[in-house]
Amino acid sequence: MSFRILPLLLLPSLALSASAPAPELISPQVKACVDKAVAWLLKQQQPAGHFSEQKSSQQPRAGDIPSHSAAMTSLALMGLASVGHLPGNRTPESEAANRGLKFITDHVEPDENGYLGRSDRSRMYGHGIMTLMLVEMLGMSPDEATDRKVRDMAEKGIRLILRAQQTPKSEANRGGWRYEPSSSDSDISVSVWQLMALRAAKNSGIEVPREAIDNAVAYIKRSYRAERDSNGQLKQLEAAFSYEPYGGRQTFSTTSAGLLSLQVAGQYDAPEVLGSSNWLLKFPPEVNEPWFFYGCYYYAQGMYQRGGDHAATARQKTEQMLVAAQNPEGAWFPRNGNEKSAGPVYATSLALLSLSVYHHFLPIYQK
Repeated sequence: MSFRILPLLLLPSLALSASAPAPELISPQVKACVDKAVAWLLKQQQPAGHFSEQKSSQQPRAGDIPSHSAAMTSLALMGLASVGHLPGNRTPESEAANRGLKFITDHVEPDENGYLGRSDRSRMYGHGIMTLMLVEMLGMSPDEATDRKVRDMAEKGIRLILRAQQTPKSEANRGGWRYEPSSSDSDISVSVWQLMALRAAKNSGIEVPREAIDNAVAYIKRSYRAERDSNGQLKQLEAAFSYEPYGGRQTFSTTSAGLLSLQVAGQYDAPEVLGSSNWLLKFPPEVNEPWFFYGCYYYAQGMYQRGGDHAATARQKTEQMLVAAQNPEGAWFPRNGNEKSAGPVYATSLALLSLSVYHHFLPIYQK
């Protein structure tokens, strides 16, 4: 599971409405943690507008940008937006978000099919992340020219996702996505990104066929590893999602991704949702696990959607882990496996998204 560096994740229309519910009480400790993370992220923004801990004064050319720079910048933009820092406002944080958005619109060159993941070599992982971010930013740009670019890239990105889903595949892999638009297999990490982008697009008014979302949901459900009876009914009260349908590793990160994506698609009472959230009560994340930051984001958001004891347990666990793991400057650093090579911008952006549950700035996560 990698970009091989960036795995799963996501969000639709980031409109910060006055009717959004008042957030639950956020502890001073968590607020300080978030504020330090935002300040650290802003220090990682390069003159060209992208976010990277690798300092560079070089101005990239359109279509020739650092590896994964657009995907990482999109994650940073979603992390900032999740705690209220949107492009177009007159604050240092919002101005930084605007520069990051313009880096995407000015330097990412989609191919003739609208594929965004080729420019920075982030493949379909990056395509899903960028498309999701662009859909979330619709109407948020400080000027009409940028907003038109955002809409054009977002709409073409969605069409690419829909075309890629139609690639001929086996029944087990049908409805999902993998590393390239033409991939004939699927996995849950890539597929969740695309499903979230489709749901965000549909919420924002972009045309998305119901069948595309239904097929993606069916694919995610085929990755749920519970025994079934002769009528197809689940025989277990708790089980995990695996990396690939009918096989592959079963981890808290793949399980959390399946849990959140099904709820975002409206499957709140699906047995796979009930069973995976119960499984996560027994097998919660630990900070040294592979793909911790990616999985923690889905865990925090997915369990919040479940509500009740699931939400309360996940909130306490998430806040304890992330507050303890943050370095004095405000960043988080991945500790394990391929995720370690993704770096602190990746981890810090996902940590912000994990801690943003109760801010309610992202409508796709509102109940």
